[in-house]
Amino acid sequence: MARQKGHIKYVGTIGDVRHFKIKGSKGYFAGLTGGPTAEQIATAPEFARTRENMNEFGGCALVGKSFRNSISGLIKSIGDSRVTGRLTGIMKKINLEDGSEARGKRAILISQASQYLKGFEFNKFTPFDSVVRFQYETVVAADRKSIEVKAEGMLPIDNLKAPSGATHFSLVNALSVMSDFEYNSDTGTYQPKEDGLNEIAVISKMTEGKIDEAIPALTLPLALPDDVTLTPDVSVVHVIAVEFYQEVNGNFYLLSQGNAMKVNQIF
Repeated sequence: MARQKGHIKYVGTIGDVRHFKIKGSKGYFAGLTGGPTAEQIATAPEFARTRENMNEFGGCALVGKSFRNSISGLIKSIGDSRVTGRLTGIMKKINLEDGSEARGKRAILISQASQYLKGFEFNKFTPFDSVVRFQYETVVAADRKSIEVKAEGMLPIDNLKAPSGATHFSLVNALSVMSDFEYNSDTGTYQPKEDGLNEIAVISKMTEGKIDEAIPALTLPLALPDDVTLTPDVSVVHVIAVEFYQEVNGNFYLLSQGNAMKVNQIF
């Protein structure tokens, strides 16, 4: 792939050369036009493996989008520019673990391969554990419907890597119910096994605490709605985040830098 290094910046096609940008990358790129037609890819025997890969990749992208939808507000303020692609990659790893279906139709069973999603950083440039430097523990209820995050008292300025200008911080808890997905041969698409449970989510934020004032021991509880009945085909994903604010005349403004979030636990 060619890369534009001069001062001329443009996108589109000139002759046989196509010019374009890649999200998250600097500069402009170029590549030759052409290749197989859409009809060839969809019908030709030599592209059977390509069709299988495209089918499963589309399913993995769908599952990643489903997870992002459930906590979209948090991702919008914390996720990096490539979080979508990185989540799709995680779902592809989970997809490859399924040995019960033929290629092109393998299920995406988070409940069976959650280790790939655990620890996922929504901003790989700001890992959660590099920002939050105090010890905390999580206690999960036996029915998987609630969780408590507990931490000892601390002085935030010594236990958080706060960005310049931050006066306050907040810890954020989120629970997201994610269904396993399977291929539906009738519709030709991937669908959740538990559509009614998929994407149910709850989010809780602690009241903003001052960076330079000691805070007592914390217990942050969070629970799914009482009427939710979980099944073996769903996973509950616990996401933990820290957000930083600047107080101006009694108003709190979320900073664009320094915030961090990760998948802490899956149960």
